[in-house]
Amino acid sequence: MFDVIVAGGGPTGMMLAGELRLHGVSVLVLEKETEPTKVVRALGIHARTIEIMDQRGLLDRFLALGRKHPLGGFFAGITRPQPDRLDTAHAYVLSIPQTITSRLLTEHATEAGAEIRAGAELVAFNQTVEGQDSEGQDGDGVDVELADGTVLRARYLVGCDGGRSTVRKLAGVGFPGEASTVDTLLGEMELTAPAEELAAVMAEVRRTQLRFGAMPLGDGVFRVVVPAAGVAEDRVTPPSFEEFRQQLRATAGTDLGVHSPRWLSRFGNATRLAERYRTGRVLLAGDAAHVHPPVGGQGLNLGLQDAFNLGWKLAAAVRGWAPEGLLDTYHTERHPVAAEVLDNTRAQMQLMSLDPGAQAVRRLVTRLMDFEEVNSYLIEKIIAIGIRYDLGDGHPLLGRRLRDAPMHNGRLYELLRSGRGLLLDRTGGLSVAGWTDRVDHVVDAAKGVAESVPAVLLRPDGHVAWVGADQEDLGKHLPTWFGAAKA
Repeated sequence: MFDVIVAGGGPTGMMLAGELRLHGVSVLVLEKETEPTKVVRALGIHARTIEIMDQRGLLDRFLALGRKHPLGGFFAGITRPQPDRLDTAHAYVLSIPQTITSRLLTEHATEAGAEIRAGAELVAFNQTVEGQDSEGQDGDGVDVELADGTVLRARYLVGCDGGRSTVRKLAGVGFPGEASTVDTLLGEMELTAPAEELAAVMAEVRRTQLRFGAMPLGDGVFRVVVPAAGVAEDRVTPPSFEEFRQQLRATAGTDLGVHSPRWLSRFGNATRLAERYRTGRVLLAGDAAHVHPPVGGQGLNLGLQDAFNLGWKLAAAVRGWAPEGLLDTYHTERHPVAAEVLDNTRAQMQLMSLDPGAQAVRRLVTRLMDFEEVNSYLIEKIIAIGIRYDLGDGHPLLGRRLRDAPMHNGRLYELLRSGRGLLLDRTGGLSVAGWTDRVDHVVDAAKGVAESVPAVLLRPDGHVAWVGADQEDLGKHLPTWFGAAKA
């Protein structure tokens, strides 16, 4: 029996597996494909995801294989300078193909001790709650059936199995939203058009059609994107190369001499959000919980941030110290975040429309983004550093994450790598006695961060759970996130 079975071995599933292993939870990852995909849908990670990697000691691996780019132009493709002041030490996008991100996270999960089974497809499951399981054993759990007839058991099941999630469907979770109205073709291929011709075509076509482009990847290979002729009934089946060439000619007046495709794919603009992220001992994360157009490059990041929020809470439930309701905060915190992402992608798609009314609004938004406050607000939506979980009324820092900052010994994010809570104490007079197995106590303060407050309590995901100076008040908040004190 496993503590947790994760269905889906993409970046979200592997991130979650690594987080769970950090707390000693036994994890099995089921991936129905036998080989890693060659399709590259996401091309980078944003500031909050970069911070997460830093908080777990993984960032150097990503920096070694990625390239830093400025943040201007990420909202609806509207080109504006990067805001001068963003509340992060990582004010850039790290360009790195999703295939590499997935590989790095798989390596991390494996190193941490997660078991990964490729070619293992979940086809059914059955929850047992407050009774006997299918083998007559006492205890709550989930029986998982694989396509080959194997039956496995876990205390929890998490569906990280994509927008067509089998786990979500079997759990009976509604997935309301809008179906695709447009399709886009995507692929990697070589082309023979001279650089001057390509630049001229790109400049002309992208004046109006922002769903067209050809990005050099090196060695003569380009990532090419072009609008499809219509909406495919079966988006799983990739387009033919001839269809791709026809659409290039229809959109750009030339096929740019494309040849030798490495892979071809298509995607739509469907926008859907799961009605709930938890059904008993079954949870959803990543695209299994939400799908939306790829504008702004938010999808991969949103899924990784789901895993980061869920990991420590699910581990607490498995380890037996989770306070009542802790696991439910995964839904109450992350569902509204996804709803906001869906809304901003809807807005961006409208701003990218060729309709005259939409173009008029685009011109207005472009002018508004000349104001630093507007530009910063929209960029922070994309890079997810403006998120504030609703932890009740109180100090403005409550519910927010803190940026990284130097301390007397090292950096703030280095102190979070254990996956435990952290009390940053300027007073030297506070204590976490009774919770020392779950919360670290540092009498220090990050320079330039929260300098106006005497102490802050950070959750394992780096979000502020308490601000103050009173020991009695701290003692009331520690159980909310870290369970009962040990005698």
